[in-house]
Amino acid sequence: MNTPRQAIALSYDGIQTPTLTAKGDDQLAEEILAIAREHEVPIYENAELVKLLARMELGDAIPEALYRTIAEIIAFAWYLKGKHPEGFGAATESEPLLQLEGPSEKPGAANGKSSR
Repeated sequence: MNTPRQAIALSYDGIQTPTLTAKGDDQLAEEILAIAREHEVPIYENAELVKLLARMELGDAIPEALYRTIAEIIAFAWYLKGKHPEGFGAATESEPLLQLEGPSEKPGAANGKSSR
């Protein structure tokens, strides 16, 4: 027995909580996926997550219990497209990485004795 194919689409503007913008089974699911591919929207497949999100009504914000999961998916999708939240990448990309230093090389520092 084949399980019906399901698809959902979320919208996220970078500010508000992501919302459910499309959902469907079988042929409608295929159309949702075709539109996503046509617009080069990354597709993430997870049957359990789709089942949870499919319970929602169109326009509903994702439930708080799924914030982290959805945030990780959106962050990865943005990364794949070379995007970042406004004000996030511009400042951090231009700053050099901090050089971490090891323990002090002063005599006696390793054994806790003073060098005096």
